[in-house]
Amino acid sequence: MRNSFVSHTRIPKHAASHARNPNHTQPSLSARASRTPAAGCPPSAAQSPGNNAPTRTPSGSHFPPLASTDPAKEMEKLGMSEEEEEMEVKEEEEEEEETASYLNSSTSEGGRRSRGREEKERTKMRERQRRAITARILGGLRKHGNYNLRVRADINEVIAALAREAGWLVLPDGTTFPSSQAGRPTTSASTLPMPHSAAPPLRGMSPPGSFRSLDHRQAMVDKRLRGVFPPPASPLCFATAGISGTSQDQSPVLEDSIESGEDGKVTRGGLPRLPDRDFSGTPYVPVYVMLPLGAVNMNCEVADPDGLINDLKLLKSAGVDGVMVDCWWGIVEANKPLEYNWSGYKSLFQIIKQLKLKLQVVMSFHKCGSNVGDDITIPLPNWVAQIGRANPDIYFTDGHGRRNTECLTWGIDKERVLRGRTALEVYFDFMRSFRVEFNELFEDGVISEIEVGLGPCGELRYPSYAMEHGWRYPGIGEFQCYDQYLMKSLRNAAEGRGHSFWGKGPDNAGTYNSRPQDTKFFCDGGDYDGHYGRFFLAWYSKVLIDHADHVLTLVKLAFEGSSIAVKLSGVHWWYKTASHAAELTAGFYNPCNRDGYAPITAMLKKHNAALNFTCVELRTLNQYEMFPEAMSDPEGLVWQVLNAAWDANIPVSSENALPCFDRDGFHKILENAKPFDDPDGRHLLSFTYLRLAPALFEEMNFFEFKRFVKKMHGEAVLDN
Repeated sequence: MRNSFVSHTRIPKHAASHARNPNHTQPSLSARASRTPAAGCPPSAAQSPGNNAPTRTPSGSHFPPLASTDPAKEMEKLGMSEEEEEMEVKEEEEEEEETASYLNSSTSEGGRRSRGREEKERTKMRERQRRAITARILGGLRKHGNYNLRVRADINEVIAALAREAGWLVLPDGTTFPSSQAGRPTTSASTLPMPHSAAPPLRGMSPPGSFRSLDHRQAMVDKRLRGVFPPPASPLCFATAGISGTSQDQSPVLEDSIESGEDGKVTRGGLPRLPDRDFSGTPYVPVYVMLPLGAVNMNCEVADPDGLINDLKLLKSAGVDGVMVDCWWGIVEANKPLEYNWSGYKSLFQIIKQLKLKLQVVMSFHKCGSNVGDDITIPLPNWVAQIGRANPDIYFTDGHGRRNTECLTWGIDKERVLRGRTALEVYFDFMRSFRVEFNELFEDGVISEIEVGLGPCGELRYPSYAMEHGWRYPGIGEFQCYDQYLMKSLRNAAEGRGHSFWGKGPDNAGTYNSRPQDTKFFCDGGDYDGHYGRFFLAWYSKVLIDHADHVLTLVKLAFEGSSIAVKLSGVHWWYKTASHAAELTAGFYNPCNRDGYAPITAMLKKHNAALNFTCVELRTLNQYEMFPEAMSDPEGLVWQVLNAAWDANIPVSSENALPCFDRDGFHKILENAKPFDDPDGRHLLSFTYLRLAPALFEEMNFFEFKRFVKKMHGEAVLDN
């Protein structure tokens, strides 16, 4: 097949004039002579080695020489044999025979064959010239730019490689648009290697054999996301794409050192990048830092007061507004019901107050040690564990009967199974005791926010992806509704619907590490979107929302007049699929044809509670490079949730899901915290950094962190 690079390359003007005017005459060339060992070279190249004069046609037009190199040798260097070239020439000849036939049919009998052969030879000469130029271009890109281009790449592959180098996403069908990393380095084509991974499939662009999906960037036209503004790209994203922005300097800046090699050539010590967006003058967003999980030990004492004071002083010097502290149910009410020990937290809060820092306090009703990043173990209260041994149905249970002891099932919210109290009463008594004990800190404004734990890891979700049960990323997880209390609720809902046989969980939803397409429930067109599937998922998500609704009603009574927040987990894997399986098992009824977060934000609006969302530092492209099979889209998820909250007119806070020390991660957080050119000027209420650790105070890490805090505060920062 002819090289499509040739077919798309523009014909030189002087050559095109002959193609348009067949009346020009030219000495006849032998077709046999055109297939000499120097195949692919115009007649001028067959002259003596020293003759570089251009070929002149009778009309006076010139074809420029192709230098003294032999294109056949160039082709051989590039992996294309003369036999392959000869095959291409034969294919061209067959096509050109049709052109000659057309010309012969439109001219007189005496001169038509001669002119047809002349036109044929001119076409061959032009095509070979173009092919030789193509060979040089591809060879140069591979040799000097480390581009992963195949020997016989066409013009589309070259353009795609250059576009990706400039930071754009190029889909398999040719659709091209700025990626979330379009503001990353953009240099000449001969200095940086092309990414070796293909462009990630987006929602709506699933690979062959995959399943239906939607692109989150099409959310503006999605009925379920009316009024949503898609994530705006930084003005830096368009610096080299010919699109105007507002960056102060669009010249590349070398982030790392550039040294001169022995041969005098410049070697790269790092990738050049454009200046960061200027956040000076933007709204002030407070920054908090989570304290270590074991800041207060199991004896309810401050674990390392001297070391903690030093760390807090460093945070204060960086401009941090405050810290977040977990108040563990398993420490405070460890041994007996209604016996609370707040001594360790009194000492800790006094230290924080003396340093003039604010406090975000988490009512942690879950076990510590079951999640990624948990470096200590803090179980549920001992007396709760004793009840659980006698009645394991107080815990969430999967379809195989495995109990999750990280937190209590929502099925006992109104069941008196905890020494005569319901779970809701237990939570309320704990919070009321805290409010009475630390009333002075509320009145002085030291405690700025109360975040109430509503599930595993303190998040509003089911414990569907528990590592202790063998789950590994990016498994879809399993439904957690098989304790006797939730199953009773499901049966009642099915009977109320008039279909009692629906009173059971799905039996075809796979296991913790299944993929959506491997199950009959979550696959494209699967049972999740059938009558039973919609009934079950609606009930499953309603239990989650009702639990939060009931707890927040009591939180408002315990902390009247205080700011309240709820943490929502960012389940971003399988977001690009139709079913959003991982979100469904976690309790978020958010398939591609339904907005599962709007009902949650509406419930939060009812209680004037803020939403705290995670994974704001993650980039979709990075997730694709690490786990392409996960069909993850954290950016799309973050923007869906943020817009759902802002549409409900509730404040939004956020935190990072994984440790973050680099500028790129901090910049992504800033982009989400203060969306560029948002028409309503919306921004985050606050940001909480996860987590205080020795690595944060390493020189470069702490430098980047201080720089990040200043930008969150809207201060001017030098681009260095």
